[in-house]
Amino acid sequence: MNHRPRKRFGQNFLTDSSVIEKIIQAINPLPTDHIVEIGPGQGAITQQLIKRCNRLDAIELDKDLIPKLEKKFPFEHFHLTQFDALKFDYSNLFQGKPLRITGNLPYNISTPLLFHLLGQSSIIKDMHFMLQKEVVDRLAAHPNTKAYGKLSVVTQAQCEAEALFDIPPGAFNPAPKVNSAFVRLIPREQPLLAAEQWPAFEKTVTAAFAHRRKTLRNNLKKLLDPERAEQEIDLSRRAESLTIDEFITLSRLLA
Repeated sequence: MNHRPRKRFGQNFLTDSSVIEKIIQAINPLPTDHIVEIGPGQGAITQQLIKRCNRLDAIELDKDLIPKLEKKFPFEHFHLTQFDALKFDYSNLFQGKPLRITGNLPYNISTPLLFHLLGQSSIIKDMHFMLQKEVVDRLAAHPNTKAYGKLSVVTQAQCEAEALFDIPPGAFNPAPKVNSAFVRLIPREQPLLAAEQWPAFEKTVTAAFAHRRKTLRNNLKKLLDPERAEQEIDLSRRAESLTIDEFITLSRLLA
């Protein structure tokens, strides 16, 4: 299935069979699963998923790949949609069984796409993605590490994040200029925050990390009453030292 990767779609097709096998083992697709693959490309992972699951939906933006994928996978349980994954409503695929979502995400849309999917997390069982290693490191980072920041906090407030393994540039065609990694995201069954609390939480986290070298007192002085906040959290600390629960405590003071 020859198709020249397109730069405007951020295409880097996975070609390394050993990496594909590791990915399939990590996802562990079951016959009863409803899997959604974002950006199937030339179908390298699709080919392995389709053998193992009950239904496979694929979302592909590149219209030139559609007829090639349809020809390669003429199966009743394979459903292909030509659409922008960033704008797609995943609830349209929901048939009562939580979706398992996977994909090799273009680096230029990975973060906004993650937030788009997290907004629909009630219908998602888990997500497995290939991303730029730097993004995976940030998603799974712990407090008091360099990678820990707004993306870590906002993501982990909604799901458990686990970096699984690194993927070298040579596993792709063309080889990207950065290292990649594979990550597992599992939406929390019991949300740490109610929907109406999210705006205050995001506002607090964004402000807290606005200047990493500054203390919470400096970064949050326009949002919080320092005397009241100081009763809950030591404002001489920096944002990178706070746990998710401590950010939730601060955001409730703002709310």
